[in-house]
Amino acid sequence: VLYLFCAALTEHKILFLSSSYQRLTDACRALLALMFPLKYSFTYVPILPAQLLEVLSTPTPFIIGVHSIFQAETQELLDVVIADLDGGTVNVPECVHISLLPEPLLQQTREALSMVLDPELEVADLAFPPSTISASSLKMQDKEIRAVFLRLFAQLLQGYRWCLHIIRIHPEPVIRFHKVR
Repeated sequence: VLYLFCAALTEHKILFLSSSYQRLTDACRALLALMFPLKYSFTYVPILPAQLLEVLSTPTPFIIGVHSIFQAETQELLDVVIADLDGGTVNVPECVHISLLPEPLLQQTREALSMVLDPELEVADLAFPPSTISASSLKMQDKEIRAVFLRLFAQLLQGYRWCLHIIRIHPEPVIRFHKVR
């Protein structure tokens, strides 16, 4: 999930494959939801019809879902990150370099997601574990996962105001993002 998240943030092509149309739609929507508060501004097609498979060779970034019947047609794509939802694998081609999160944030996010998805890991090594560990409901788990990613964005974007540069040449001041800072 973190590879797909980073691929979407760094504007790579992402293709979901599954034999279930519902799973394709859910996975595409979930990836967009994890990017909140940012909005994905490129091509987004949760279920691509067979007649439009040639769209996969577009040079622009996308998030597209394709039924697994057409998996053979997707094998020749060299610059597309392919997530097989039925097999549970993510294939990143050699020519694609996905910039991951900076190291302290990456490890913290992995640990936080792991605690949400498998809370028993937190007490697995204790000599005297508590008698009961309650798993969160699906609705609560969804909120906890969203909170992990929202916290990640807060940590990534903290201090962004130091990068703002005010230009006062015009009658109205213009605020620009200064990349070097």
